[in-house]
Amino acid sequence: MRRLPPVLLEDGCPRELISLIRTVLAACKEISFRVGQGALSGVLGSTLDENIQGETQKKLDVLTNQLLKDILLESGYVKAIASEEEDFTVAGNPDANYIVAFDPLDGSSNTDINSLVGTIFSIMAAPEGAVPADPSIFMQPGKNQVAAGYVLYGPSTVLALTTGKGTRFFTLDKTHGTFLLTQDFATVPEETSEFAINASNQRHWQPAMQNYINDLIAGDTGPRGRNFNMRWIAAMVGDVHRVLCRGGIFTYPTDTKDPNKPNKLRLLYEANPMAMLIEQAGGIASTGTERIMDIQPDAIHQRVAVILGSKNEVETCLSYHK
Repeated sequence: MRRLPPVLLEDGCPRELISLIRTVLAACKEISFRVGQGALSGVLGSTLDENIQGETQKKLDVLTNQLLKDILLESGYVKAIASEEEDFTVAGNPDANYIVAFDPLDGSSNTDINSLVGTIFSIMAAPEGAVPADPSIFMQPGKNQVAAGYVLYGPSTVLALTTGKGTRFFTLDKTHGTFLLTQDFATVPEETSEFAINASNQRHWQPAMQNYINDLIAGDTGPRGRNFNMRWIAAMVGDVHRVLCRGGIFTYPTDTKDPNKPNKLRLLYEANPMAMLIEQAGGIASTGTERIMDIQPDAIHQRVAVILGSKNEVETCLSYHK
């Protein structure tokens, strides 16, 4: 097993980017400890506040956001940050070359039941001459990402990371406090018999997704001629991790449940980084009509439909949308 910094140096990453990634991971190590303490640290439960998304904030949402925000801004490696828990972008070092968007604790509602949660992050180069306080510096398509990853807080703390040359897994060695390489160049199998979707929203889906899921559920008696299994963790980071490990299709499609919010997942700090990880492992990530990483953002908290995972199954799903 190899430690994180040498692996990145082999990829030819700029040293400033390596330092920035290590800064993100320093915060994630602390988050891993806080999450692992659970009720012992008094961080379970909700606050009385809502974030910009209109979602009730968990105590750990606030804590993890502050940890990441403080360590990134103090590091001097970021020109600005954007977070799910922040109404607006936050300015950093004017001389820094990178910007970071993150979801500090994806699936935070799972903390109260001791289930999977994680931190998702996306790193881009700041436009030349950009002003840190200008939110338009984040209005870049996901294909501009120079690094993306997540840290999954489960029985072990696992980092999935790409710098554009494949997706790798690292595991936190808690005896030394170091992320060690445990899988080089993950590959998403092209074929799968597993799908992940919030089936409680089925009546709100568009006809294309209705028809696709109905055919999966019909199993060997339906047009697909074989049986499928559904898996659902209720945390994107956990469901995508399963797809990266053994294949599958994960989707949170457009629906009519709330006309003001037809899509659930945020582009900058959920869909884009996950799309990069999946594509770097040989999978596909789409909205149903276009490649996720080709989307030109128009807002920090913009939401999009997500369909990602095993190449052949995603292509089958997309054929229903044509």
